[in-house]
Amino acid sequence: MRDSVQIGVERAQGLKIKKRKSKIGDPSPAPPPGKEAFRPKEWAIIERHRTPRQVQAFLRALPYNWEKGAETLRSFREVVRHWSAHCLEGALTAATILEQHGYPPLLLDLESQDKLDHVLFLFRHRGRWGTVARSRDAGLHGRRPVFRTVRQLVMSYVDPYVDGSGRITGYGVGDLRTLVKGDWRLSARNVWEVERALIKMPHRKIKTSDRRYQMMLRRFMAFRKKHPDKPVTFYEDKYLWL
Repeated sequence: MRDSVQIGVERAQGLKIKKRKSKIGDPSPAPPPGKEAFRPKEWAIIERHRTPRQVQAFLRALPYNWEKGAETLRSFREVVRHWSAHCLEGALTAATILEQHGYPPLLLDLESQDKLDHVLFLFRHRGRWGTVARSRDAGLHGRRPVFRTVRQLVMSYVDPYVDGSGRITGYGVGDLRTLVKGDWRLSARNVWEVERALIKMPHRKIKTSDRRYQMMLRRFMAFRKKHPDKPVTFYEDKYLWL
């Protein structure tokens, strides 16, 4: 019996939403909202950012949402209104923008031993997988579409995920069109349904090297002690970053 995560990935192979074939018990999702559903500022952002690389640059330039007042989970509309985003809000923003340019709204959820997951927008270009993401950590932004499998892509995040408590233990892929029923694109309220659905969806476990983890942990802690205010830049796979 095939792993449910892999099945979900296979269903999302096509880049164009209209090419998705429905199956019995799996109705085709509704098409994304058109231009008329968006406000002028929102649509201007969508029109200016047509590729994953452009959306990644937009997210990196956006102030990080530290949730100082209260925890939030904002839709694309509220991210634009508040002009800040944390990782899951960044993933929803990327999904909303790139959906308008033909990319399925896929999310990649990385599970961690410290229960602090990282969520990214997942896309496929010319048969290879890549991501777009927002993070406080230098190595957890997007990846170029150079990976043959989602698992290979996930493995590129293993080293930079080590931060004193974090370590990747698994991953899951979800299609927002069928994962949730609420309006994750334009809702004026927090869309906690997305977070709950990501937690509940199937995840594939990953076993990584204990020796390498301990080595990266020592390296990270030594760097942080010496440079408490600098981003960690010693990762070996930076050439893969988007």
